[in-house]
Amino acid sequence: MKEINIRDIKVSAQEIISDGWGLVTAGTPDSFNTMTISWGALGEIWGKDAAFIFIRLNRYTYEFLEKEQTFTLSFYGSEMRPALTICGRKSGRDCDKVKEAGLTPVTVDGAVTFGEAKYTLVCKTMASQIITEDSFIDPAVKGNYKADGSDLHKMYIAEIVKVYEN
Repeated sequence: MKEINIRDIKVSAQEIISDGWGLVTAGTPDSFNTMTISWGALGEIWGKDAAFIFIRLNRYTYEFLEKEQTFTLSFYGSEMRPALTICGRKSGRDCDKVKEAGLTPVTVDGAVTFGEAKYTLVCKTMASQIITEDSFIDPAVKGNYKADGSDLHKMYIAEIVKVYEN
């Protein structure tokens, strides 16, 4: 992996996140979890390159994001879609989904990513906020959540500290 400037990625955020999917990985090299992401944002806030991710409170990865400020976002080619599907459908609480997906964990700057990643963004949380039902301005958004609020998301705003290309 070689370090690059985020502006050297010549693919739009929509293509890299929504169309291509990716993984958010949090924890330490000794204890981590990863999960598929297919929405979020890349941009700038507070004068820093930033990533905006949304994680349901009931996800295993949420527990790791709450313990560690640093996490990675990693993005892959379409040939990795089966592996990313496993990481999105299975919980690390119940199985070794990294092994099942055939991914190779590697450490960069103390954070975990995978050797198969085309791009890895090393991120550091700057702010986070649970998105409550009171947050919804558009009533249609509320329909994406259970009536009891048991599947709400927490938004993480993170500085993109380094970017690597494979």
